[in-house]
Amino acid sequence: MYYLIYGLLYLVSLLPFWILYGISDLAYFIVYRIIGYRKEIVMGNLALAFPDKPLEERKAIAKKFYRNFTDNFIEAIKLLSISQKELKKRFIVDYEEINVFFSMGRNVQLQLGHFFNWEYANLTEKEINVDNILAVYRSIKNKNINRLFIKLRTRFGVKLISAYNFLRDFMPYSKQKYLLMFVADQSLGSINKCFWLPFFSKLTPFVTGPEKSARLNNSVAIYANFGKVKRGFYKVEFILITDDARSLKEGDITKKMVSLLEDNIRENPENYLWSHRRWKHVYDPAVHRAL
Repeated sequence: MYYLIYGLLYLVSLLPFWILYGISDLAYFIVYRIIGYRKEIVMGNLALAFPDKPLEERKAIAKKFYRNFTDNFIEAIKLLSISQKELKKRFIVDYEEINVFFSMGRNVQLQLGHFFNWEYANLTEKEINVDNILAVYRSIKNKNINRLFIKLRTRFGVKLISAYNFLRDFMPYSKQKYLLMFVADQSLGSINKCFWLPFFSKLTPFVTGPEKSARLNNSVAIYANFGKVKRGFYKVEFILITDDARSLKEGDITKKMVSLLEDNIRENPENYLWSHRRWKHVYDPAVHRAL
């Protein structure tokens, strides 16, 4: 079944972008207009994040989000065959600052949120002056789709680290030079072990792994600020969180990341993944750690 899915999607990926975006427009109509996929969740999240915005403005954000949402999957399919040269045109990023840290013998950790199109970040690392480029990922339940995404995410040499078996997978690289990428705007496993921080004024659990990892090797922690230039074209700005992780108090790295994440969302709300329940967990002061 995997080879059938891969073969069909690979053939689709060979289509030019203008045809693929036509497919995305049709998918948007079906997903948003007909099915209304997770529309209640999207509108509920937007109401929590932007209570002061009028309903019509939140609906406009949702509409743009769904267009970006279907584009995201079409662009992911395109990644099965796109060349690095073409991808470089569509993902504007300057690695000079990161390479300076590598020249100083430092390890670098990138923390990013679920902004479209985060999949591009896995495939644009050719200009980074380090051999080990690692990306932490969460497996997809469907085994065939999971295998497909592993294939496209590792096309250009990125090595994947399972979020569920981080220590085991990361250990072979821990004494080497590396760039480690986290999508850090989520809770994973037991929320009792998470940092609870105000996120759009509501206490929200965030994984502790990125901060622990930064402290482990005193890595340089950097936030990747995503922006959309136009359809199919994205840019990333790197913002330093800290170059001395061990000197900070517990939670400070995560606090800074969450602050930057929220600013990033406010700047481009339609480009964030609103279809997951960001505030489904309820804070319990008797059990959870608020920072």
